[in-house]
Amino acid sequence: MSESIYFNDNFFSAGQTDIFNEEQEKIGYLDLKSAFSSGVEIGDVDGTRKLKGYFPFISGKWNIDDAEESNIGILRSRFSFFTKVYEYTSKDGEVYKIESEAFSKEYTIMNQNGDLVCDFKKVNNFFESAAFQLTDYTDKISTYEWVAVVMGVNAIQKRRRNSSAGGAT
Repeated sequence: MSESIYFNDNFFSAGQTDIFNEEQEKIGYLDLKSAFSSGVEIGDVDGTRKLKGYFPFISGKWNIDDAEESNIGILRSRFSFFTKVYEYTSKDGEVYKIESEAFSKEYTIMNQNGDLVCDFKKVNNFFESAAFQLTDYTDKISTYEWVAVVMGVNAIQKRRRNSSAGGAT
């Protein structure tokens, strides 16, 4: 099974955007809650909220909750030279490594055995909001959950850029 989907962040990081499959059919939505917070809700094509991703108060970890508000995973950044590395721990305890070369816009997601389970890439970002292509190679974790993980990686990167820009004189 291999499925590619497309979705994007809003320029002002607020409002609703659609999630599309390869046939350009709407399969869900992203609701970016506010320009002042990083929270996101992800829902299906019928408008039913499936997941939400957010930073808990004073935390650098991105939490993902299901529709019943139960935590189903945590994304965190890992320190690394010359690569961008993140780690996603799912509710079943499986740990996934998300990795990209330093200046690349392409990421791979590997399971604990080193098998490729997903990949994503930024497909644009110059004077417009970031758009992503996500390809899911497994059905162990839902595609909606991977969307929440990708948006978490994006949120962690934005937070890092904003904090480093704020410290510059």
